[in-house]
Parts: sequence; C-alpha cells; structure tokens
Amino acid sequence: MTTPLDLDAWIALAVAGVTLVGVAFGRLPGVPLDRSGFALVGAATLLALGVVDLETAAHLVDVEVIVLLVGLLLLNEALAEAGFFRSLTLWATRRARGPFTLLVSLVLASGILSALFLNDTIVLMLTPVVIHLTRALGVAPLPYLLALALSANVGSVATVTGNPQNMLVSVAGGIEYGTFAAALAPVALVGLVLVVAVVAVGHRRDVTATAFAHTAPEPQHGASRRLWTLSATALAMLASFVLGANVAVAAFTAGAVSLLLIGPSGPALLRRLDWSLLVLFGGLFVVVGAVRETGAAALAFDALGSWLTAGVVPLALVAAVASNLLSNVPAVLLLLPPIAAGGGGTGDLLVLAMASTLAGNLTLVGSIANLIVAESARRHGVVVGFWAFARVGVPATVLSLAFGVWWSSR
Repeated sequence: MTTPLDLDAWIALAVAGVTLVGVAFGRLPGVPLDRSGFALVGAATLLALGVVDLETAAHLVDVEVIVLLVGLLLLNEALAEAGFFRSLTLWATRRARGPFTLLVSLVLASGILSALFLNDTIVLMLTPVVIHLTRALGVAPLPYLLALALSANVGSVATVTGNPQNMLVSVAGGIEYGTFAAALAPVALVGLVLVVAVVAVGHRRDVTATAFAHTAPEPQHGASRRLWTLSATALAMLASFVLGANVAVAAFTAGAVSLLLIGPSGPALLRRLDWSLLVLFGGLFVVVGAVRETGAAALAFDALGSWLTAGVVPLALVAAVASNLLSNVPAVLLLLPPIAAGGGGTGDLLVLAMASTLAGNLTLVGSIANLIVAESARRHGVVVGFWAFARVGVPATVLSLAFGVWWSSR
C-alpha cells in the first residue's frame, strides 16, 4: 500500500512543473523571466514555503557540476579573448567544402569527443566555435547548434565517461569500461548517422546548399604567445580527462590557470562570466531535488517497480519519460534502487543508461547539454527555442531509441 503524498510533495511537484515549463520555453505569458530567472524563482519559492530548508538546498546543489562549469567558462572566455575561436574559424572556413559536409564533420566530432569526455564539457566548448564558424561561412547557425546538442547526447551513450548517468550506472552495476562500450558504442554510431539525416531533412534548405557565402575573418600574422599557452592549457585539461583525473578539478584548475595567463584583463574576464548559466543549474538542482526529497518521485517509481524489470521496452519507456520529466541524471538516481530491488542485472542497467541518455534529445529540457547549448547561444544572439529543438529532437529520439531497444533485445 502506497503512502499518500503530503502537502510539501504536492507543492514541490507544482513548483517543479511551472519551473520546468518556463525553462523549456524560455518564457511564460505575462512573466518577465528568462530560463535562469525561472530556475531561481522556483528554488526561492520552495525555500520560502519551507518545502526545503537552506541546508538541504545546499546539499541538493551538485557542487562538482558548478565547479566544472566555472572552470570551463573561464577557459572559454580566456580563449575567446586570445583569439582562439577566431583562429579556429579561419582554419575551418578554408577547409569546409559545403554546408552538408560541415554538418557531417560537426556531428562526428561532437559525437566522438562526447564519448571520450563529458558531453556537457564538449557542448560548452564547441557552442561558441559553431556560432563563429557558421557566421563566417554565411550559413544559419540554428541547424548546426541543434546538431551539436543532439550528437553530443547520442555520442555520450558509447562509454562510461560520456555522461554522468553512465558513470552512475557503471558504478552501481560494476560494469567495466570495455563491457559498456562493446554493448552501446554501436547504438551511438547508428544514432549519429540518424542525427545527420534528421537535421539534414528538417533543415534541408540550410544544409544542402552546394557552396558557402564566405565572410571569413582576415588572417592574423602569427599566433600570440598567450594564445599558444592557453591552447596548451586546454589540451592539458582534455588529456587529464583521458588519464582519469577528476573532471571538475581539472577544469577548475585550467580555468584558474587561464585567468593567470590572460594577464591584466583577468578582472574584466570574471565580470563577463556567464553567471546566469550557473544560476540556472543551481536553481534546477534545488527544484528537481525537492521533488526527490519529498518522496513524490520515489512514490511514482515504486508504483512502476514491475515495469523496471519486465523487459527492454517497458524499462526504456519508463527511463525515457522520467528523463524528460526530471532530466536524466535525477531520473537515473531514482530508478537505480527499484531496479536493484527487482533483481535487475547488467542488461537492465545498460538499457537504463542508453534510454535515459537518448531520451535527452526529446525536448530542450531533456538533458543539461541541451540547456547549455541554448543558453550559450543566447549570449551570442541566437535563439534555440523549444519547438525548434523538438522539430528535430523528437524524430531523432524516436529513431535512435527504436534502434537501441532492438539492439539491446537481440
């Protein structure tokens, strides 16, 4: 017999619902807030109503993620100031053959890098590159930003280090890196092909042109010493990821080093940091965490307990729906205990990792990587809206999940 929800749980559900809708669409009628504002107001409402206290809210915020973001934002700003993105744009414009080739190259690069490193890290670093590049080539940035987000999520399916939910599943089930990759790398590879196809069809006018309208920047006369040292810092950070260093600590260290290397403009760089992105993440951690802490989500998953070990299709459906209601990391945290209690084995855990990750492409709020792309693009004057994302995200998710379910059922 299930325990009924108390008032705090109902309040948490209501606040989370409004907050996630506001974050998804970026606005609500008559409410002058952006995504970060909705997350902040949602968290503040839960604190003011006593649904969570300040100490609990502090524990709900994933400090490791915040530290990771601060480090990467610092490094990105320093690289931009040193001319890194301008130089990379110039290099790419000289080698790009056409809009479709650019799309394929971007999807492969994003997917492979996201399999090796955290997908959130990759989209945070590549979003400004994509915007600079598309503007220099005279093509619409939106299709390529959508492709970046979709391929980062799909590529991250392949390995344990691709995303946080994979790490959680691997630790919970004792699944080795090689075993994980052997099972899910083929799903990621087929998923990347599907991303190219879906974006190319959905934005065929933008990506099927035969030539670019080049407006590339004039070449610089040699790279500065500062650019070389900052580039070396970024490479050292990526190498440390591969070698198994703590991702958050490595990124934070790289950010601190970049702040030193940038010289006298360091204080101005700190002021330019995208603090609103950090507010967005912090607020979402509190809002989604409150749903978990009040027992509202656990009650729902307990009721679905038999579905979680009833086969690949039921488990994939539950994981996909939960990931879009709560985001994939909180969903996996909530689903792992009932799967273990139901006797779920390695196969069930791999399906959970696969479905929760691929489902992140269904909506703009389905994964943190999507929100990073949307918010970073907004800073550069490009709007990635809910429906624009859904237009390609829904078919990409349905097709890749269908293949993943078939592959896992063999």
